[in-house]
Amino acid sequence: MAHSSTHRRALLRLIPLVLLFGASVAFLLCGGRQYLTFASLAQHREFLSDLVARGGALSALAYVAFYAGVTALSLPGAMLMTIAGGFLFGPWLGALYALIGATAGASAEFLAARAGLSEFADKAGPRVQGLTAGFRDDALSYLLVLRLVPVFPFWLVNLVAGASGMRLPVYVAATFLGMIPGALVYAGIGSGVSDMIAAGGHPDPYKLFRPNILLPLLGLAALSLLPVLYKRWNGRRREAVR
Repeated sequence: MAHSSTHRRALLRLIPLVLLFGASVAFLLCGGRQYLTFASLAQHREFLSDLVARGGALSALAYVAFYAGVTALSLPGAMLMTIAGGFLFGPWLGALYALIGATAGASAEFLAARAGLSEFADKAGPRVQGLTAGFRDDALSYLLVLRLVPVFPFWLVNLVAGASGMRLPVYVAATFLGMIPGALVYAGIGSGVSDMIAAGGHPDPYKLFRPNILLPLLGLAALSLLPVLYKRWNGRRREAVR
């Protein structure tokens, strides 16, 4: 009886994740993916710009809410959304709105994972267990690295961070701070996309991965790893002294 009750509670805790997954599938089946493309951004340039001009603060709130939804549902469009932020609101406000939306959406997915997956973290495969161990050893620095240089998919990091039992304030801080460099870069590019489209050009996603953009991000990731490396070096030094 007790086992049945425990099993039922575990299933109930999975409901938030199931709802997010269901909403994501519904969005894709309804053709929503077509609106998260560079071609769609170029096609609806005048319409979106007019909405922002007339909507004021409401348009900013709508953008943040939509970005949060895209992130929470793990839809493939985060980079485009950040570029669109710079395109619609300028590089600085665009980056800020993108950071707020992305952090809010990621936090929703994180909380859903923490509620439903905390009991399964130690039963996952070696790849997930390696991520979980990193979060438990030095959550802030480890997540900063994963946000600065996305070695793993964004949605996977959200789920594993939640399953590891990381505290929400640490998660929010590391996510927001870790995404600042990328948000500034992509929003800065987005602010120039309007002129490119007006001149008859088309946004090219491959231009975003030039060395002069990626190298500074790699350098920042290396800096955020220093606390972890120092902690390990100091621990080994103390063991050698003993």
